[in-house]
Amino acid sequence: MDLNIAIVVIYLVAMLAFGWWGKSRTKNNSDFLVAGRRLGPFLYTGTMAAVVLGGASTVGGVGLGYKFGISGMWLVVAIGIGVLLLSLLFAPTLQKLKIYTVSQMLSLRYGAEATKMSGIVMLAYTIMISATSTGAYATIFVVLFGWDRWLAIAVGGAIVLVYSTIGGMWSITLADQVQFVIKTVGIFLLMLPFAWNAAGGIDGIRERVDASFFQWDGIGVQTIITYFVVYTLGLLIGQDIWQRVFTARTPEIARWGGATAGIYCVLYGIAGALIGMAAHVALPAIDVANLGKDVVYAEVATNLLPMGIGGIVMAAAVAAMMSTASGSLIAAATVARKDVVPFVASWFGKTIDNSDSSNPEHDVKGNRLYVLGLGILVVLISIVVSDVVFALTIAYDILVGGLLVAIIGGLIWKRGTALGAAWSMAVGCVVTLASLILYATGTIPSADGIYANEPIYFGLVPSLVVYIVVSLMTAETPAAIRKLWDDRLAAAATDSNPDEEAALSK
Repeated sequence: MDLNIAIVVIYLVAMLAFGWWGKSRTKNNSDFLVAGRRLGPFLYTGTMAAVVLGGASTVGGVGLGYKFGISGMWLVVAIGIGVLLLSLLFAPTLQKLKIYTVSQMLSLRYGAEATKMSGIVMLAYTIMISATSTGAYATIFVVLFGWDRWLAIAVGGAIVLVYSTIGGMWSITLADQVQFVIKTVGIFLLMLPFAWNAAGGIDGIRERVDASFFQWDGIGVQTIITYFVVYTLGLLIGQDIWQRVFTARTPEIARWGGATAGIYCVLYGIAGALIGMAAHVALPAIDVANLGKDVVYAEVATNLLPMGIGGIVMAAAVAAMMSTASGSLIAAATVARKDVVPFVASWFGKTIDNSDSSNPEHDVKGNRLYVLGLGILVVLISIVVSDVVFALTIAYDILVGGLLVAIIGGLIWKRGTALGAAWSMAVGCVVTLASLILYATGTIPSADGIYANEPIYFGLVPSLVVYIVVSLMTAETPAAIRKLWDDRLAAAATDSNPDEEAALSK
C-alpha cells in the first residue's frame, strides 16, 4: 500500500507542476480560456476524452459491469455517442464562431438578450459537475490516506484549484494529456488483462455468471434509453464540452479529433464493463448492496493487481475525476464572467465590460480571480453538502429539458427565431422544474423521486412544440443578424479572429 500511495502522491505533485508550465504559455484571454485556440489533433483528442470520462465513466462503469455484465457499458457508450454526434455534426461550426460560451452562440445566432438567461442554468450545471467530481476523487483519498472526508476534499480541491487558476486551459490541457495516458494504461493495459486473467478468461466467466451478463439489454431497455437522453443530449450542449471544442486549431481537428475521442469513449465503456464482469467472478464477495457499486474499482485495484500497479490504477481513477472537475471549473468561471455577471448587472441598469483587450495581463488576472472564487465555492459545496447529486440532477434536467431545443435548433434550422428560442427555453425550463417538484414531493408517484427521468421528457416536448410554433408565427431573424452569423463563419476560412465582445454586443 505504501508504494501505491507514493505513486498517487507523485501524480498529485505533477498536477501542480503543470500549473506552472501552463502559466508560461498564458499571455491573454484566449490562452487562459481556450488554450489560444491552438490545439492540434493529439492534444485535442486527449483533452476531449479526458473531460468527458470522469468518475462515473471510470469507477461507475466498472461497478455497472460488476452488477449487470456487458450491458453495464451503455452509460459510457452513450457519452461516447454524444461526443461523436457533437464532433461530426456541430463542432466545426462551433470552432469557426470563435466564441467562449454557449450563451454567446445563442446571442450571436438570435440577436436577443432574452437568450442570456441560459447562462444562469449553465453556471449551475457546471458548478454542480465540478462539485460532484471533487467529492468523488476525495473518496479515493479517504481510502488511501485515511483522512476525514472534509480534509480529503480540501486537499484535492486545492490541487485542482492551483493548477487551474495559475495556467487556465493550457495547464488543464497538459494535465488532461497525462490523465488520458494514465487512464488508458490503467484501464486497457492493467486492469482489463489482470482482472480477466483472475476470472479465468471468457470461459471461466461464462461458467460462473448468469446468462443475462452477456445480454446487451441486461441493464434494462428503459435505463439504456435514459442514458442516451441524459448523457448524449447533455453532451451536445454542455459548456464544459463546448469549451474544449473552442480549443481546436481548425474545424477539421474539431471534427475528427473529437470523433476519435468519441470512439475511444465507446471502447473505454466496453473495457470497463468487461473488468466489472471479471471482478464479479474473481471477487464475488464484494458487498455491493451495502457499499455501493463504486467500491468495485478500488477492490480490483487493491486485491487483483500487484503492488505499484494498483497505485497506477488508483491514480487513473483520481485522474478521471480531476479532469472533469478542472474542466467544469474553468467552464463555470467562463460562463460567470462572460455571461452571468454582465446579465445580472443589466437588471440594475449597469453595464459591465469584463474584457480588457488593451491589457491582456489584466484580463488574465480577472479570469484567475473568477476561477479562484468559484473553485473555493465548489470545495465548500462539496464539504458542506454530502449529496450534491441532488442539485446536479436538477441542473442537468433543466439543461436538457429547457435549453437543448433552442441551442440545437439555432444550429440546424435557419427559420428559428429569437422569440421562438426565448419562449422555448422558458417553457422547457418551467415544465421541467415543475415536473421535478411533483416527482420530488411524491405528487407523481415514482420509486426514483427527484431522480426520475420523466421530467426531461416532459420539458423537451413542449419546448420543441413552442420553438417551432412561435418561430413560424414570428418574423424571420433580421438579415443583419444572419449576416453577422454568416460573416463570423466565413471569417474562419481566412483564419481571422473577429472581436467577440464587439460583435456580440451589437
